[in-house]
Amino acid sequence: MQTSNTLITRDSSGSLVEQIVRSVASRIDDKLLRTGARMPSIRQFADEQEVSRFTVVEAYDRLVAKGYLESRRGSGFFVRERASMMTNGNPVAQSTPPGQQLDVVWLVRNMFRQLPPQKMPGSGVLPHDWLDGELVANGLRSISRLNQNLLLHYGTPQGFLPLRQQLQLKLAELEIAAAPEQIVMTTGVTQALDLVAREFTQPGDTIFVDDPAWFLMFGSFAILGVKVVGIPRLHDGPDVAKLAELAAVHKPKLYIINSVMHNPTSTSLSAAKAFQVLKTAEEHDFMVIEDDIYCDMHPGTAVQPATRIAALDQLHRVIYLGGFSKTLAANLRVGFIATSHDMAIRLSDRKMLSTLTTTEIGERVVYKILSEGHYRKHVDRIRVKLDSVRDNITKRIENLGMKVDYRTPAGMFLWTDTGCNTNALTEKAMEQGFLLAPGSLFSPNQLPSTRMRINIAAMSDPGVWEFLEKEVGN
Repeated sequence: MQTSNTLITRDSSGSLVEQIVRSVASRIDDKLLRTGARMPSIRQFADEQEVSRFTVVEAYDRLVAKGYLESRRGSGFFVRERASMMTNGNPVAQSTPPGQQLDVVWLVRNMFRQLPPQKMPGSGVLPHDWLDGELVANGLRSISRLNQNLLLHYGTPQGFLPLRQQLQLKLAELEIAAAPEQIVMTTGVTQALDLVAREFTQPGDTIFVDDPAWFLMFGSFAILGVKVVGIPRLHDGPDVAKLAELAAVHKPKLYIINSVMHNPTSTSLSAAKAFQVLKTAEEHDFMVIEDDIYCDMHPGTAVQPATRIAALDQLHRVIYLGGFSKTLAANLRVGFIATSHDMAIRLSDRKMLSTLTTTEIGERVVYKILSEGHYRKHVDRIRVKLDSVRDNITKRIENLGMKVDYRTPAGMFLWTDTGCNTNALTEKAMEQGFLLAPGSLFSPNQLPSTRMRINIAAMSDPGVWEFLEKEVGN
């Protein structure tokens, strides 16, 4: 294969290696370099492009790592066959294959196809431009200047101590008393839930969840062989009469609840309901797992009442979970468990047996952001931005004929009733490159539903509104 023109310019953006990688990858994507074609030798490429052989070696290695080239010992580098997964530079979201039903795995898989955020109104995270990448980057740069030996060893079993000390202060603001020894760092709330479920349940046991609730739990708990039972969620918390009734029948080991900024309704628990949940847990002897991942999107009790069950119980029967994936960066994967001292030791031991320790680099980044006072201002900006779009998006949704179950003054989600089967609606949307979140996935029974979760931060694409107008508009 001959490279008949120059692939790089000395005044172009990026290093010489990056320019070569971009140029060769582009030619392969555009079918200008065919599968199986032999690339110029390292010496030939270096001579033609007037660069060093070391530059070409690194560029070829990166292209191999990206799946564009393959290295054949003694023969050179060849263009590798690539699956057709790109359209106009963007990954293509796959529609549901014939015979495959929409399920939790389907939604999670498509969430990770990295569609543009504005094409994912069904996602559970804020778009990148709503977050502060520079804040995280500054934290990483600061960490990189530390003694390198600190970055090479395992972290400590319970997590980076200064961060746990900082979390002690953060929890105290919520009236939850937790010493650093009572806090265990995790790889997000997802791992926290898994550790707790494995600690307290055996196959055949029952776990209560809200209905609707965060869908990922259903699949992970099913793998453990436990039964998941939904407790109807109302505007101020669970239906406590139903909770008591079902607890008497099923004898659950755990009840997992979003007390504040519930996913997917954005409602929060009232003080009365928090007390009743705790009382029912004591009467029927089950643990309450309080998932407060959206904690910092709540503006405070002056705007919308909210009570943490852990503040009433002080971590005796309640295990409190939190994290920073929704407000800082999903890729940091920094979460935590706050519990009794004895339980913290048990969960830390269980964590070591499954994953050894969590990544201290991410924990150090979060510590820096929290300890230097940047985080509070950052979440204030997020709340202001959510407030600036919530009413307008709610009105537009209602003008289409859809109903919003709960008009809450905070949070990033709207729980809507479309009046049609949202499984079918989701499949149509996926064919047009939009990811929706059908209501069936948010209920343990997974039955077809007319409801759908909408992320108000991901509704800026006109195409989403055009689709909804066509499919559900009056």
